[in-house]
Amino acid sequence: MSQKKKIGLQQLTNSTIVPVRFSEVDALGIVWHGHYLKFFEDGREAFGREYELGYLDAYKHKFATPLVKINVDFKKIVKYGDQVKIVTTYSDSPAAKILFKYEVFRLSDGELVAMGESIQVFMNMEHELHITIPPFFEEWKKKNLKTETLTHKKSLLSQSINN
Repeated sequence: MSQKKKIGLQQLTNSTIVPVRFSEVDALGIVWHGHYLKFFEDGREAFGREYELGYLDAYKHKFATPLVKINVDFKKIVKYGDQVKIVTTYSDSPAAKILFKYEVFRLSDGELVAMGESIQVFMNMEHELHITIPPFFEEWKKKNLKTETLTHKKSLLSQSINN
């Protein structure tokens, strides 16, 4: 189950729900810390399906998007049998990279159980780092990110002055 919505001007978000699988828990019956990275990947893949920014979408344009940084802050435990809601938020950057922030909630009570962020870069098929924004990603941004126009900004300024 996925749900998408736009946040502000330069962020997009996706929510997806996944069950905690038996293979993800340790001997204590709680999710082993390394599997939170898998939850983040579940979030990235759901985001990619919704917004056409998945690994295969980049690959069609002869790019890979490897992770170069990822971090997790653990807040609460999750057990086998629970379901988690993964909220994945894309944050725009002027650099040639993809920034995601994650929030993982236990579905039964809405508790925030983990949060984190990741950075992906663009690499061509020769495994060379691409330091400028690829054309397909520029087009993706134009299609998915809405920016205020100067006219709209003037209108907002005029309203605030008149009030």
